[in-house]
Amino acid sequence: MPHSYADLHSAFSSTARSATGAEEDINPRLRAERRPLPATLVCFSHLRWSFVYQRPQHLLSRMARHTQVHFFEEPRLTDQAYAWLDVRTTDEGLRVVTPCLPAGGTAERDEERQRSLLDAYLEGVEPSELGLWYYSPMMYAFTAHLRASLIVYDCMDELSAFRMAPPQLVQREADLMRRADVVFTGGQSLYESKRRLHANIHAFPSSVDIRHFEKACTAQSEPADQAHIPRPRLGFCGVVDERFDAGLICSLSVARPDWQFVIVGPTAKIDPASLPQAPNIHYLGQKAYDELPRYLGGWDVALMPFALNEATRFISPTKTPEYLAAGRPVVSTAIADVVHRYGDTGVVRIARSAREFERQIEAALVDASDRPAFIARVKPVLAGMSWDTTCDAMLSEIEKCVR
Repeated sequence: MPHSYADLHSAFSSTARSATGAEEDINPRLRAERRPLPATLVCFSHLRWSFVYQRPQHLLSRMARHTQVHFFEEPRLTDQAYAWLDVRTTDEGLRVVTPCLPAGGTAERDEERQRSLLDAYLEGVEPSELGLWYYSPMMYAFTAHLRASLIVYDCMDELSAFRMAPPQLVQREADLMRRADVVFTGGQSLYESKRRLHANIHAFPSSVDIRHFEKACTAQSEPADQAHIPRPRLGFCGVVDERFDAGLICSLSVARPDWQFVIVGPTAKIDPASLPQAPNIHYLGQKAYDELPRYLGGWDVALMPFALNEATRFISPTKTPEYLAAGRPVVSTAIADVVHRYGDTGVVRIARSAREFERQIEAALVDASDRPAFIARVKPVLAGMSWDTTCDAMLSEIEKCVR
């Protein structure tokens, strides 16, 4: 059943009245000593909360410790004749808000419906209590009228370079950046590209939950769909889309039929039938974030076979430190941020051709043969790196500009 607006409005406040009339937090995870954030923070994201667990999930789940966070996703189309909001609460106390719209509407009509739904959802929330956090500039079209005490744009990717990017995206990003109080970027290359477009912009490259991924360094049971795969296993974990160099994987699988290539993650924006098929290539599909250490723990070497194209020009892959925290040697194509940050560490090997990628895997397999020594080399590379640290640094920048 769709939520009524009355139910949505009463659920929106970060406090509620108990039976005795006293106010109490409805999100028990909120810290008593709150930072000067708006009482309500609404995030507008092109990525669904239940999709691959990545930067938005890491950061917003931590922001939810300080304020009430509402994660507004892209719409879901239905066969109903009316529009409504589906709202659910995550284990972190964060609310995921999904517009459900009638199928077949124009882009303009869908934006009008989302604006109406959002306005009803925010009814009674004062601008001084409202903060807006953007991942999707496209959503600025139906939110530009909102008055808020804080506007953050966390630019995690150059979305305009992605396949099927809407033609309006560049202009809407420019409009958003003119209004944003602070802009964050997902890596150094993206920062260099955007730095002249905003006076208060800061680079925050991808980080890592070390305690989660270091579980891969201890013995554990193999997932059933990976246990039968021979070794050596060379693994990739992430979204398989236009950034994935399928030709490279095909060449490697032919050159080294004795190696097993394990691909963990969903396919997006490309035809799965176009991916290379071979007895030594194994597509295991999307896995829950909690399951990933078990998969990584069964790999010998972790791969980042990214194509070098417009879509990867500014990326700062989250999986680099995740692979390392899992104790896996990494072989990557020459992604600028990876080369800049990890190229001289000795724990990430960079390849600029299929043949060199093969040679670097051979060297990484030698690294993997002495796992304790490799993990010892990784520790100083990841020292001080965590999503908690990144979140705290972002909050420090936000505190300077809250009105």
